[in-house]
Amino acid sequence: MTAVIDKPANKPRRWAAPERPAWEEEPSKAGLAGKGIALTFACLAILFPLWIVVVTSLSSRKTIDEAGGLVMVPKGITFIAYEELLSGGQVTRATIVSILVTLVGTLFSMTVSVLCAYGLSRSGSLGHRWILMTLLATMFFSAGLIPTYLLVQSFGLTDTYLALILPSAISVFNILVLRGFFMGISQELIDSARIDGAGDLRILWQIVMPLSRAVLAVITLFYAVGYWSAWFNASLYLNQQDMMPLQNVMIQLVQKQEAPVGLGQAIKTGQLSGLAIQMAVMVMALLPVAVLSPFVQKHFKKGMLTGAIKG
Repeated sequence: MTAVIDKPANKPRRWAAPERPAWEEEPSKAGLAGKGIALTFACLAILFPLWIVVVTSLSSRKTIDEAGGLVMVPKGITFIAYEELLSGGQVTRATIVSILVTLVGTLFSMTVSVLCAYGLSRSGSLGHRWILMTLLATMFFSAGLIPTYLLVQSFGLTDTYLALILPSAISVFNILVLRGFFMGISQELIDSARIDGAGDLRILWQIVMPLSRAVLAVITLFYAVGYWSAWFNASLYLNQQDMMPLQNVMIQLVQKQEAPVGLGQAIKTGQLSGLAIQMAVMVMALLPVAVLSPFVQKHFKKGMLTGAIKG
């Protein structure tokens, strides 16, 4: 008698693509090719302008004059524009102002947002429903620009760096996202910590925040980009040129064609190209966001979608 040995079923490979639902058709070669072409053109549409800005900022005055403006093909690289911008003049001071405002403002905004969101996520907290309704009302109704300016002026915040932080320190949308994420944390875990004698601040610091790293990273990026890119508050509340952040210096340079302090003579004498200076300031303004965004990109799905669904 011959023994029959059953062969083990073939296990799916880990690298194999997941099976498609029965109602979803297999992609055709034409469809895949069309998606690839569309994505390629989309990437080129984004990267090509950035390439021109960077190459022009690294080009000499002679190369820019030969190209008749923006440079697409580099002919030698020079860092003279960046060296002059960072030599201690107005742009250097504006960059330091932007960095300090971004760091202090982001820390302040995250502290207030996390505390507010955690309080609103606990159903038994005092007046959480009325506070939540009040915050939601501010998303649809605003006092307006003039009352806001008068309020800032009445507190004596004009011509101070606090005017760049306090008027726009809190985003209700970010608080709602944090609240939704905090509400998704197991209540049993928090109750067990209370039984062990932990208070609210300790629970927030040692339990809630470590479990919320994804959403905290995303919201931190949102606040940091907002402070780094902000220019309206500075143009509204600051009158001293020495206090202007980098974005306002870039506006003066690109739109008003006003050279930063210390560079006007260098441009007039032909040592520098005004266009190279403009592109270099743009690169300096875009660089922090371009560097930090990829590191936080992986947290976007978990941080934003999970908080929105559970909110």
